[in-house]
Amino acid sequence: MRIYIKGYVLILAVMVSVILHQPEVVTGQARVPAMFVLGDSLVDAGNNNFLQSIARANYLPYGIDLNSRPTGRFSNGLTFVDLLAQLLGLPPPPAFADPTTTGNKTLQGVNYASAAAGILDESGQHYGARFSLTQQMVNLETTLNRSRTLMNPKAYKDYLARSLVVLVFGSNDYINNYLMPNIYASSYRYGPPDFANMLINQYTCELMTLYSLGLRKIFIAGVGPLGCIPNLRAIGLAPPGRCIDGVNKILGTFNQGLRSLVDQLNKRSPGAIYVYGNTYNAIGDILNNPAAYGFSVVDKACCGLGRNQGLITCMPLQTPCVNRTQYFFWDAFHPTQTANSILARRAFYGSPSDAYPLNVQQMTFFR
Repeated sequence: MRIYIKGYVLILAVMVSVILHQPEVVTGQARVPAMFVLGDSLVDAGNNNFLQSIARANYLPYGIDLNSRPTGRFSNGLTFVDLLAQLLGLPPPPAFADPTTTGNKTLQGVNYASAAAGILDESGQHYGARFSLTQQMVNLETTLNRSRTLMNPKAYKDYLARSLVVLVFGSNDYINNYLMPNIYASSYRYGPPDFANMLINQYTCELMTLYSLGLRKIFIAGVGPLGCIPNLRAIGLAPPGRCIDGVNKILGTFNQGLRSLVDQLNKRSPGAIYVYGNTYNAIGDILNNPAAYGFSVVDKACCGLGRNQGLITCMPLQTPCVNRTQYFFWDAFHPTQTANSILARRAFYGSPSDAYPLNVQQMTFFR
């Protein structure tokens, strides 16, 4: 099923050319002092490797394009935030739970993201241990308290104000909560608008906490068209080749709420810039015109089992597709490194339809 986004066809060829051919930023010319990442498996850098969880990607073929070295990233290579860090001139932020992530190593940023994590503490609990948004905020404060001891108060305040925070949440609150009525009661208790509003209200508290901590540049990614991921296509609720429209529709209130929330937070937070990353729009563009972005397969995963390789994620030592750069989806839920690269560039260079009201590059100049 095609995903129609308002204004989608406007100068598509020019936009694609700009996004795909922007130069890389050279490491050493960092645009921000640090990047802190909170989120789920879309951006997990290996935190779940150190948790009692079945949501792990610490085996091949995960990491096959990172020198065949699985790191815990749910991709064949780098994630969205790893690639965004490169554009900022930073190294990929290390996993908080890794025992080697200590001292000065944390000063350029830390990744707190955890597979199966959600805005709600209960989301994804059937996978076992994970750092929910609440716990990730606690972990972030732990890092900042340590960093405070490494610099004087004025330098620390400036460091926080110039650093970037990226949050990627919401998918598990739907995939691993609301859309699992056999395990979670949320869909019985709330209609889609009320559930989205509950998520937004809880999210708001944590986003305001970031401001109270002294952080001033905050990028909040929306939820992509979950009805088009191989896993939901695989369960057979839509004809072959089509997305599940009903799932995509219920995400509207949440994504629209995030965009409105950004306006509210920017009005009430002097000196700060909150940005909404329109993931739904960016992925929708790609899925509607895959050839324009170099993709030939967007309806099934590069590795996994079952219909569309989407019923089960990559199995240990499974042989994945060879032409990985032509696949948008790596496994049942997650993009390939190629797809992540395009999404990172759209967040960094994109128009307000991708990143509102500023893109990440523009955020770095905001004071």
